This record gives sequence, structure tokens and C-alpha cells, in this order.
Amino acid sequence: MRTVCVLLVSLLPAVLPPVPARAADNGSWSVYPVAAQAAARPYFYLSAGPGQTLTDKVAVQNRTGEPLTFRLYAADAYNTPRDGGFAVRTVGETMRGVGAWARLARSRITVPGHRTVTVPFTLRVPPGAEPGDHPGAIVALDERVEPGGGKLALGVRRAVGARVYLRVSGPALPALAVSRPSVSHHQPLLFGTGTAVVSYTLRNTGNVTLRPTVRLTARGLFGRTLLDRRAARVPAELLPGQSVRLTETWRGTPVLDRAEIAVSARAQGASASAGASFRAVPWLLLVLMVLMVLMVLGVVIAWRSRTRFRDAAVTRRNRRFAVRRGLRDQGQ
Repeated sequence: MRTVCVLLVSLLPAVLPPVPARAADNGSWSVYPVAAQAAARPYFYLSAGPGQTLTDKVAVQNRTGEPLTFRLYAADAYNTPRDGGFAVRTVGETMRGVGAWARLARSRITVPGHRTVTVPFTLRVPPGAEPGDHPGAIVALDERVEPGGGKLALGVRRAVGARVYLRVSGPALPALAVSRPSVSHHQPLLFGTGTAVVSYTLRNTGNVTLRPTVRLTARGLFGRTLLDRRAARVPAELLPGQSVRLTETWRGTPVLDRAEIAVSARAQGASASAGASFRAVPWLLLVLMVLMVLMVLGVVIAWRSRTRFRDAAVTRRNRRFAVRRGLRDQGQ
């Protein structure tokens, strides 16, 4: 008997910065805002004040030839802790922002093959809503469970969502923090440069979405610059209140030095930094060098000992010769 589990796979687009207008699409169906004008909207960009109500429409297009039934719901968005990707809460999770404020006119729809269904929704911002950005999505969840293989079959339910970028009016406070920096350093046993993995936590402590840039610098003894480059693995968008643990690999670390590493982050006028350090010491090479020095010292000490012994023997022989010669001279 096989054990069947249900795995919800969110297929929201992974690219976070604004892109040319296109629908969120997984090849079988797409979800997108209904265009109010000739130009289509890639996402929902909404602005409202506390206590204000907005209305809009979402379109779900079936790209297959068979009818598909979807569960529609609004969800809060967050950054995945591992890589900072844009993700949304599942239907059973607690919602506190867009997911709690938006109400769709229909929670379930059946879309015929190669057809599109439009669903209105209302978004009511609470009077006490905090100012700033509240990201989320309108999600179309396929109610079918696709079977998996093997003894432990994972049933997959796929979802596609159109992102919602809601800004509640009020003071915009961009702020971020860099914390928990650490360095894992690998040094070759004998020759060659090493590798260091720099890890740190980047957190959005403000109330607006940030597009951060991170720079890594390292200085050695006497202030020598060892590294100065922009970090590559940084999320394109860091949502308010979210944090992500990031790593950056530094290849070509010095063989013998002390490196002071600084992680500096900037975004929309906000900045933060943190530092860590490590010592690059080729211990095995140093041990071999010490052994070689000890061997050389041993050879020198042995040579000097033999030299002193030989000199002492020559001195004793000369003294005996001088004594014998003196005795012969006295006998004559």
C-alpha cells in the first residue's frame, strides 16, 4: 500500500523586479489583472489609505483543452528564508495583510478549455492598517491532485498567482539590518589559495519593499585590500519585516594573512553593515617548515659538537706532545 501526501507547489514567478507586462503563467493556466486601459498590467499596483475600499478584477485563463476548476483566494506574500524568493502563504495559513483584506466574488470557478473567466474582488484596508507596503497575491489553486510515483507518493497541487503590491498611505520608512555574520574558511594543506564562505542575515526592518545591494570587502594586514565586490546572491526585492540568510563564496583567499570582512548593504537611502574575520594560516606547511628548521639546527649543532670534539682532541694531543718534548729536553 502506498502512502499518499499532498504537496502544494506554488508556481509564482521567481523574478522579483518589475518586468514587461505578462501574466503569471505555468503553461496550463495564467492569472493576471484585468486591464483597465490598452496597456496590460503585469501585477496589481494598488494604493489606499487606512479605512479605504478598493475594487478590481482578476482574470484566470485556461490554456488547455479541458475544463479546469480552481480555488481562488487572496494570500500574503513573504520571502523564502533560504534564497529570498517571492512566495505566498497557502490557503490554510493565517493571513494578516492582503490575504485578510481581499474578498473575491467567487471562491471557486470552473474555466472551460481555452477560455478566460474574470472575477471581481474587493480590498478593504482596515482603519488601523500600518502605513507602507503590504505585498500579496490573488491565487488560483488547481483542485486536482496530480499523483506521484514510488512507495511514498507525493500528490502535487499546483497554484499560480498574480502579485498584489498594495501601499497604504503614510510615512515610508526604509530600513534594513545586517546580522549574524560568519566565515567558514578552507585552507589547502600545502600550497594554493583557499576558499571562504561568508554568511549573513539580511532583514528589512522598515515598512516598504527594498531592492537591496550588498557589497563585500576584505582587508588584510596593514590595510591591504583583499576583496571588494558586489554580492551576487541578493534577493531583488526584500519585503517588509522579512529576513533571508545569504551566503557568498570567496575563492582565492590569501595563504597567510588575517582578513577583516565587512558586509555592507544599501537600499533606498538605508544602509547597514556587519563584520567578521578569519586567519589564513597554512598549518601543515608551517609544521613542515618548523621541522626543516629543527633538522637544520640539529645538523648545525651536531657539526659544531663534532668540531668542538675534534678541536679538543687536537688540543689534548698537542699538550701530550708538548709534555713529552719537554721531558726529552730535560733528560738531555
